[in-house]
Amino acid sequence: MLDPKPSATRRIPIVIATVVVGGLAGFAALYGLGLGRTPSGDPACRAAVATAQKIAPLAHGEVAALTMASAPLKLPDLAFEDADGKPKKLSDFRGKTLLVNLWATWCVPCRKEMPALDQLQTKLSGPDFEVVAINIDTRDPEKPKTFLKDANLTRLGYFTDQKAKVFQDLKSIGRALGMPTSVLVDPQGCEIATIAGPAEWASDDALKLLRAALGPAAASL
Repeated sequence: MLDPKPSATRRIPIVIATVVVGGLAGFAALYGLGLGRTPSGDPACRAAVATAQKIAPLAHGEVAALTMASAPLKLPDLAFEDADGKPKKLSDFRGKTLLVNLWATWCVPCRKEMPALDQLQTKLSGPDFEVVAINIDTRDPEKPKTFLKDANLTRLGYFTDQKAKVFQDLKSIGRALGMPTSVLVDPQGCEIATIAGPAEWASDDALKLLRAALGPAAASL
């Protein structure tokens, strides 16, 4: 007669599998609830999510890697310095849509991306839009200035954070995983979209998406 009860040795793999599956399910549930991130839930950022939804169909081609904001998230008030060494904060740019970019001279994709960012600044900058490219070189402060000068990148404003804290601040909310990193920020300082890696920011794909994000403000751009 067959024993209707499984032996102890047969039950062990079943128990282990149950524990593993249960653990994975629990992790997935926590991740799905957003506990792996730090969304602010700021009501002022709901408009940024609506903008993200509006421009999402345009995130293709040269800007296909953009990740649209799906929950309200106000960015930290990033602190850095301008070309004269004067302190600046992200909140100093309130009222403008920004493309905040983190770059460094030791980052090859960053260097390749800078001409496109310079061209984007030329084409779209004004009272409603600005590229805020923040250099995070931590050693020779003259090296990034020399790079921009030698490459004739003259339209971008020069911003720097020699402690690279801006990278850590964005990393702490899951918005900086590598270099370069760019975040499209609405006039209230809220995330519209984020991209890890370079993009052709002066391309037709990028310009259409950014003009759509600006809405009526882009009519004259």
